[in-house]
Amino acid sequence: MPDTSDATSQPVPPSRRGVLRAAAVVGGALGVPGGALAAGTPSAAATPAVTPSPAPELPSGLEPYRTPYTNWVGEITHHGLWACAPRDGQDLADLANWAHRRGWRLRARGKAHTWSPLTITGPAESDQRVLLLDTTEHLTRMELVDPPAGAPGAVRAQTGVTLEALTAFLAGHGLGVTNTPAPGELTLGGTLAIDAHGTSVPAVGEAPRPGHSYGTLSNLVLSVTAVVWDAARSAYVVRTFHRGSDEECEALAAHLGRGLVVEAVLQAGEETPLRCRSRTDLTSDELFAAPGSALARRGNTFADFLDRTGRVEAIWFAFTDRPWLKVWSLSPERPLTAREVHHPYNYPFSDSLPTPVARLAGRMLGEAAWYLAPAFGAAQYTVAATGLTATLATDLWGPAHTLQFYLRPTTLRETANGYAVLTRRADVQRVISEFAAHYSEQLKSRAARGEFPVNGQVEIRVGGLDRPEESAAPGARPPLLSVVRPPADRPEFDCAVWIDVLTQPTTPGAHAFYRDLERFLLATFDGEYALTRVEWSKGWAYTGTEAWADEEVIGTTVPASYGPGRWTEAVGVLDRLDPHGVFGNAFTDRLVRA
Repeated sequence: MPDTSDATSQPVPPSRRGVLRAAAVVGGALGVPGGALAAGTPSAAATPAVTPSPAPELPSGLEPYRTPYTNWVGEITHHGLWACAPRDGQDLADLANWAHRRGWRLRARGKAHTWSPLTITGPAESDQRVLLLDTTEHLTRMELVDPPAGAPGAVRAQTGVTLEALTAFLAGHGLGVTNTPAPGELTLGGTLAIDAHGTSVPAVGEAPRPGHSYGTLSNLVLSVTAVVWDAARSAYVVRTFHRGSDEECEALAAHLGRGLVVEAVLQAGEETPLRCRSRTDLTSDELFAAPGSALARRGNTFADFLDRTGRVEAIWFAFTDRPWLKVWSLSPERPLTAREVHHPYNYPFSDSLPTPVARLAGRMLGEAAWYLAPAFGAAQYTVAATGLTATLATDLWGPAHTLQFYLRPTTLRETANGYAVLTRRADVQRVISEFAAHYSEQLKSRAARGEFPVNGQVEIRVGGLDRPEESAAPGARPPLLSVVRPPADRPEFDCAVWIDVLTQPTTPGAHAFYRDLERFLLATFDGEYALTRVEWSKGWAYTGTEAWADEEVIGTTVPASYGPGRWTEAVGVLDRLDPHGVFGNAFTDRLVRA
């Protein structure tokens, strides 16, 4: 019989006060304010002396200012670029026309919570021809609008609003969404640019809920208002496009930074509270067991939990054999054993590093003691296992958005690769098992050679595809460049296994490890029973020394994964909307092309 108990077998936990005290003093262990390990933040001493370019004269009374740029993990930085804070869509159109006339390029910047070079490419970016647009200061308005038939609600939101603010606004009106990423600080504009996702598919027996989608947030789009080129007027203008009737909407719903969206109308469904139970007692061998094996027959595989609740995530710390398993379920009423929560971020032990973990991290980074990766992984597991009990977080219940957001900006910042493996629901466990077996063997073989390229976690989630039937817009098509756009030649594919492997960005051998893992994924899941696509916001196209550098992956493999003609169609629409390349950079010039 399957083991469906909520009990978690784990070491004797410290007191709740002890865990919180350890988290609070981590800053002292590493000398980092607030307990965050900000390994990617460049110091003033490390920043090269560069003579700044003169301030540009911007239109509409907009004031330029210089600002540094640092992405989530600090791998993509710039000492200072010109920026401004547009107030509305007309400001954005005026800026686009100004940039076109003067040879500048515009890059929307929300919270910079990304790994990939879709905003800027790095410190060599010219500060004379790039203007960052801060959408978070003024472009944050939200309002409910009349929903179309088939959706209980709809919201118009500007692209600088954060997901945390947006979902709280919806919840205040009894509305919600099924899939969101773990960080609530992401802006709506950023999530639509890269079709951000969560983790959910229908549980066995779960009926479709009007207004909800198991795909990405981009699949909720009903319309977008964007700055686009008007050939008749020879100018950039603000224009609205509707899902199902305008192909431009499907292109802009996931545009990879090759568009400039002002606001979007999203459908929403009725809000249903969630329950989230955590376990740390199952071994990776059992959770990721091969289908049909003796371990799989115990009924505790990832796919088994997926069938029961539809919402599962595994966080597997490097060199350990017991992942942190999160299982969410729809729960209109609070179960007796669940603790009610009213706010997001309910795992304080993961928000900052407790002292023992911080010391190991400090030694790895400061002393290049990368051989401590197994000890570091074990320490992270122990903190999760004991922290869940000490903070009464093994069984939580509350409004959906309070349980969907659990990653604060103060958490350990690591680099990450990212892929979605599209497949049939029946093959989910096969995909996970084959990946896990390969990953484990690679870690062991490299460790035997004295190499430790991974010291973070593997994160495994499963979500739905961007199916048009889940949209309330008549005639809707999937977003053209969505990572989970259903393949036309594989109609049986109905879900995606999302895989990320995290490590410290300066870890020796990490790029070579990621390169080999990428080649394994592309070769193993090549479209026969599963298909690999890259996750736009993460690391991919690896060489032995850097990410986003393998030209064959960028120019051939990635477009081919979308099928004949479909990539060309998407690029053609985006080029028509911005024929002068005002919205782009050197990397998107290489990627988003026919």
